[in-house]
Amino acid sequence: MTRVSRRGRVTIAVLVVVFLLFTLFDRVVGAWADYLWFSEVKYPQVFTGVLTTRIWMFLIFGVAVGLIIAANLYLAYRTRPLLRPHSAEQHALDRYRLFLLPHMTGWIILVAGLIGLFSGLSAQGHWQEWMLFSNSTPFNQTDPQFHVDLSFYVFEYPFWRYLLGVAFTAVVFSLIGALALHYLFGGVRLQGAGERMTAASRAHLTTLVAVFVLLKAAAYFLDRRGLLLDKFPTQDLYGAGYTNINALLPAKEILAWISIVVAIAILVFSNAFMRNLVWPGLALGLLALSAVAVGGIYPAAVQSFTVKPSQLQKEAPYFKYAIDATREAYGLKDVQTVQYGADNTNPPASLTNGSDPTVNNIRLLDPAVVGDTYTQQQQVRGFYEFNPKLDIDRYTLKGKDGKDRTQDYIVGVREIRYDQLQQNNWQNRHSVYTHGYGFVAAPASQVVCGGQPFYVSGFLSENTKPDSQAGEQCASDSDQIPVQHPQIYYGEQTGDVYAVVGKSKAADRDAEFDRPTGGGGGSEDQYSTYDGSGGVAVNNFWRRLLFSAYFRETNFLLSGVLNDKSKVLYVRDPETRVRNIAPFLTLDSDPYPAVVDGKIQWIIDGYTTSATYPYSQKLDWNTAIQDSSTGGRVFPEPRQDVNYLRNSVKATVDAYTGEVKLYAFDEADPVLKTWNKAFGGKLVQPRSAISESLMDHLRYPEDQFKIQRDLLSRFHVTTPEGFFSGQDFWEVPKDPANSTADQPPYYLVAQLPGQNDARFQLTAAMAPRKRGNLAALMSASYVNGQPKFEVLELPANTAIQGPNQTHSSMTSIADARRELTQFSSQNSDVFYGNLLSLPVANGMLYVEPIYLKAKNETAFPRLQKVLVAYGPKYMAYADNLQAGLEQLVKQVTGQAPVPQTENPGTDQNQNNNPGNTGTPQVQDAIAAINKALADLKAAQISGDPEAYGKALKALQDAVARYEDAVKAAGATPNPSGSPSPGASGSPSVSGSPSVQASSG
Repeated sequence: MTRVSRRGRVTIAVLVVVFLLFTLFDRVVGAWADYLWFSEVKYPQVFTGVLTTRIWMFLIFGVAVGLIIAANLYLAYRTRPLLRPHSAEQHALDRYRLFLLPHMTGWIILVAGLIGLFSGLSAQGHWQEWMLFSNSTPFNQTDPQFHVDLSFYVFEYPFWRYLLGVAFTAVVFSLIGALALHYLFGGVRLQGAGERMTAASRAHLTTLVAVFVLLKAAAYFLDRRGLLLDKFPTQDLYGAGYTNINALLPAKEILAWISIVVAIAILVFSNAFMRNLVWPGLALGLLALSAVAVGGIYPAAVQSFTVKPSQLQKEAPYFKYAIDATREAYGLKDVQTVQYGADNTNPPASLTNGSDPTVNNIRLLDPAVVGDTYTQQQQVRGFYEFNPKLDIDRYTLKGKDGKDRTQDYIVGVREIRYDQLQQNNWQNRHSVYTHGYGFVAAPASQVVCGGQPFYVSGFLSENTKPDSQAGEQCASDSDQIPVQHPQIYYGEQTGDVYAVVGKSKAADRDAEFDRPTGGGGGSEDQYSTYDGSGGVAVNNFWRRLLFSAYFRETNFLLSGVLNDKSKVLYVRDPETRVRNIAPFLTLDSDPYPAVVDGKIQWIIDGYTTSATYPYSQKLDWNTAIQDSSTGGRVFPEPRQDVNYLRNSVKATVDAYTGEVKLYAFDEADPVLKTWNKAFGGKLVQPRSAISESLMDHLRYPEDQFKIQRDLLSRFHVTTPEGFFSGQDFWEVPKDPANSTADQPPYYLVAQLPGQNDARFQLTAAMAPRKRGNLAALMSASYVNGQPKFEVLELPANTAIQGPNQTHSSMTSIADARRELTQFSSQNSDVFYGNLLSLPVANGMLYVEPIYLKAKNETAFPRLQKVLVAYGPKYMAYADNLQAGLEQLVKQVTGQAPVPQTENPGTDQNQNNNPGNTGTPQVQDAIAAINKALADLKAAQISGDPEAYGKALKALQDAVARYEDAVKAAGATPNPSGSPSPGASGSPSVSGSPSVQASSG
């Protein structure tokens, strides 16, 4: 081969050096800037801990794998035969040998170094697994099968799997490399007379094969524990079922011992006795055959012929393991379930007399709708913006009567929208418009001035308050939630925009735009200078050079904006700040601002999770938290499997200083203990450090509630028999305002049945699976600082209307349908707010606000109408909530007519005759049909002919009762004579094929 000239070698060397220089320079600059940032937020141990762990893992695994491969390549080279037989095959290999031999050591180092490099790069990405492994904290709970502490599965099992993977990689590459060198240098031949393999090469290669088989034996032993993380073959449950325990578990043990015997046989028969590969080949064939027969065919036979014919009887204990483990892993073990009859269908007088705390705090403002209202009314300048989805928190403020009242408020902070700056140059973007201004709040249950929020805080100035309308005050006289520093330097809208702040002593004016104090123009603008503790100093040439390279911005070196007092504020998004400091946490998708001790604090819920909790249900985090409030993503989030969840950390980020604090909210969580130990034991402050004022603003996190709600739709059933039949499973109803997505949970202040007083809580309605009526109401809150999850379960034989059915009924009121159609045709958009399902006076009260927005750029949604309903019959469409509640009460006494509906059917399959669902007799018949159908299906699954006959007879009787009730109500009965429950749980117009088949 042609040798490279000296000039060519020098050119290649220079190019390599330049490439490495630029690559390393970029990484060094990034690491230096990151270290300064971690030092600023006072968490340098996170940076150094993660960096050193990754470096050590890179070095240890990279060097170990490289040495193993290098040793095997060198051994293959040293044991090459000195005399090679003459053959065409060997002559063809001479040119390759001549190319490699002069620099054989260098080639070995190069190959081993490259593989070691990639192994090290892969290893450093597993730093979290090593930290958990090396700092493991016991759960003091054991799995139900092997009785091993759960810490093994959560902290140790993943790292052992990774170690096995690395060992397999090293052995496979060593085997491939050694085989290639033995073949190249004549130790292994494909042609010619005599032995095809020298004794040295045979010993070397068979030893590597034996080591591979031994590693396979270790993998089989480890797989025994991994069975507890498998999925049931026929049920959507996780863990080891009957087949796993009684067939796969012994199969894994047998295969492990067979692997050990095969490894010994390979070594002995290849080198001590037969000195050929016939018996080792037979041994490997035996192992492969055993893997198919023992590990595949036998478990499949057990599943098909033993489990499938009587699955419930065989799997019942394992179902129970999965149910109990799931409830424990997701914090659902102590869920309190209360039966709620909801049998009162007459609106009580307490709806209007102010005696019911739930009714007094009904939330009218929807944070997902009024974000645009806040932006349009509170921005003054076009570059201000509120988060499109605002937040909800509670505050205790003085009411009109002078008494303190705790209620929920729609809150948001006014931030800079950088893409709307008229002069969006570097100086304006980074040194003038550095922050937003103001914490804006309005009571969630109050609207004024034609459907607007009643703002109580966050005013830019007296001149920028909303004007009064028709003598009605549109905003508070004073700021009722005062803050020390209303400037928002750290917020959700900052993105990756950094801010350069600080004023030299010689400067005669402030340079940062603070806020406008008038209605327009710029003469009344107020400027300020940041004096908080946040930011990294850029007061010398080297720091400016660093950040010039880090941000790829020459203005750090050229601009006159910087001075001896300058600091740069970067990583200003609160969620990113917390994620950098605690990379092991999964963060809630909805950070919210709160005023705590006069300071604006972003509060972020942090979760510790795992995907290796035995027998617990595994789900995709990003899919489970999706509903109509999360919005669609342009790019799908990567899958994040979890089967263990704790809201273990409450994090705060100061909106002015950027200070980050982590508090241990669940101090008993072993995962949090392990991570805190891994970072020196001082990363997370104890729960006792949470001030009382901060505790007053902590709320049950939304993402955790969504995941628990999703799981409880099935795991509220705690018996194997009930879980197997699935008759009592629930589902999250679709959002009435967006039928393509699930209804989101909603925060409100309410006193639900069984609660001693009104509390701030997160609630949601549940429907029976594939039906639309109401099955349960879920509620989660903090009581004395401890999480409390409660379920109000409605009787299974009732047909109380669910959210979608009620929405359909309310919007079918003749006046509502006519006016809403008219609004839509008059260049207005109609928005439906949260439909609240409220258990009041042993009945169900539904409230749904309606917003209108004119179709122009400056318009904003205004609350114009309210829909209310109580029970299946009484509904109202009114200008405000009070008027609607009064109409409900008057309808009971006959003082007001029950509104007529144009299309009262709550489902497209429901009978359109108004008389067929309005009487108690019809409702009772519908409930009887639903119960009979459920019993019929359960009997079919269980194979009990006696129960099947009783259920069929009950169904026929219920159908007859339904027909009689419909006739008595003056309606035309179902022509098929066999009504069936539709999605709403009410009889449908057409006959039900399933009922007809059963009758046959």
